Amino acid sequence: MAVFVALGAFVMTLVGGWTAQRVTDRRHLVLGLAGGLMLGVVGLDLLPEAMHAAGREIWGVPQALLLFVGGFLAAHLLERLLAARQAAHGADGGRVPQVGLGAASAMVGHSLMDGIAIGAAFQAGSAMGLTVALAVVTHDFADGFNTYTITRLYGNARRRAVAMLFADAAAPVVGAASTLLFTLPEELLGSYLGFFGGALLYLAAAEILPEAHHDHPGTSTVLCTVAGVGFIWLVVGAAE
Repeated sequence: MAVFVALGAFVMTLVGGWTAQRVTDRRHLVLGLAGGLMLGVVGLDLLPEAMHAAGREIWGVPQALLLFVGGFLAAHLLERLLAARQAAHGADGGRVPQVGLGAASAMVGHSLMDGIAIGAAFQAGSAMGLTVALAVVTHDFADGFNTYTITRLYGNARRRAVAMLFADAAAPVVGAASTLLFTLPEELLGSYLGFFGGALLYLAAAEILPEAHHDHPGTSTVLCTVAGVGFIWLVVGAAE
């Protein structure tokens, strides 16, 4: 049952990526929406779940928050190191494709965890499984949208972006199927979500949103960002 439900996440992820491709003539709106979706996923979905799953404290600070900050710093350092390496080899100073691929790979890893969450929830009961599946399937539209957008934003070819999109779409199915073999400890899942949330926040705040407003600092771009956050809020609320 869990694998069958995860197929819905597969379809929804592809729909999100297809939407991102079709609106390239409104790039600033796409990026504004992507930034809002990412902020909403981090603040309203990933971080609360990480705090719940990995709630123990280390020197007075919740473990999930430490990893959240660590993920933010890791993303920043990785981008700086890759940019420095590119400059040393005489590159033109543009965006580093590897950063986009790394971010998309993290999205794939997150989607894999989503599938594992679906499988684990169905192990607890059908009602719990359907509730978690509803949340995953709905926000996988945002995952697909963001995976394609991030990959292309950093200068990767369309075929690479499409390949990452399909990997992201397949990941929940693989994750759900894997729960037939093992169960991921809750604290480990929470730690991963905290770290991933920090990295995603860096990309949204330091890269996606500034790029969205660079040439089009208009109200429409801001409204798209707010709409993205609002959409995730509705998804999270509907899943409760």
